[in-house]
This record gives sequence, structure tokens and C-alpha cells, in this order.
Amino acid sequence: YAPWCSACQQLELTWESFAKESEHLDITVGKVDVTQEPGLSGRFFVTTLPTIYHANDGVFRRYLGSRTLEDFQDYVLERKWETVEPVAGWKSPSSIMMHGMAGLFHLSGWIRQIHGYLTGTLGIHVWISYAVFILATLLIGLFLGL
Repeated sequence: YAPWCSACQQLELTWESFAKESEHLDITVGKVDVTQEPGLSGRFFVTTLPTIYHANDGVFRRYLGSRTLEDFQDYVLERKWETVEPVAGWKSPSSIMMHGMAGLFHLSGWIRQIHGYLTGTLGIHVWISYAVFILATLLIGLFLGL
């Protein structure tokens, strides 16, 4: 979820109720703010919000059902998750490919922070900051090419 996401805000009360019922269902329910954990959003390849995953014994399934408390409970109690196709091996959050994706999301966060520092703290014009990143990209490419 993300704090600014209206669909996430609509789901919040239902999700909190589901989390309170989790002890009776013998499961763990959690939520992750993708603005605070960009690496996880990359690892789980989150492209829409809110995104819900079911994980059991290292097997991940994306939940695409109705988003009512009763449907969440039925999904667990009636083991409906068994009929859902697991996330493909290469797209699994534990795969090497998704570890790399998480790294790219972290990199984008660092770039945003550096840009904010250059423009906000140092007062450098936005276009000069862009020029710094262009130059850095070219130099890194040349260095790796050598």
C-alpha cells in the first residue's frame, strides 16, 4: 500500500479487521508501505496498489479476489489459495531476478535523494542536477566499457 493511494485507504479498515482475526485463522497478516520499502515493491513486482500476496511455505500467490473481510477469511479457511497459480519461479520474490529488481528500486530511491540534496539543500538548478546525472551515467558507462 501507499499512504496517498485512495484504493488503499478504502481497504484499510477491512484489512485491519482481517489482521485482528489472523490469530484465530492461524496466519500472519501484514502490510508494507511501498514508499518506505521500495526494494520490496521491486521484489514483489508491485505495479498496482493495493497488491495482496498470500505466502505459504515459500510459495507466493497473488490474491485477485473480492476485498471483503468475509472473502479474505474464506480464502484462508476454505483453502481457496490452493486453486490459485503460484507466482512463476523467475518472478518469485525469492528469485535472483527479483533481488536484482529490488536493487534497481533502491537505486532509484538513492538517485531521488541525491537529486533532492542537489536541488533542495545546495540550491542547484534542476537542469544542472540533470546534467550531473547525465555526466555520471556517461562516465560510468565508459568506465564499465573499459
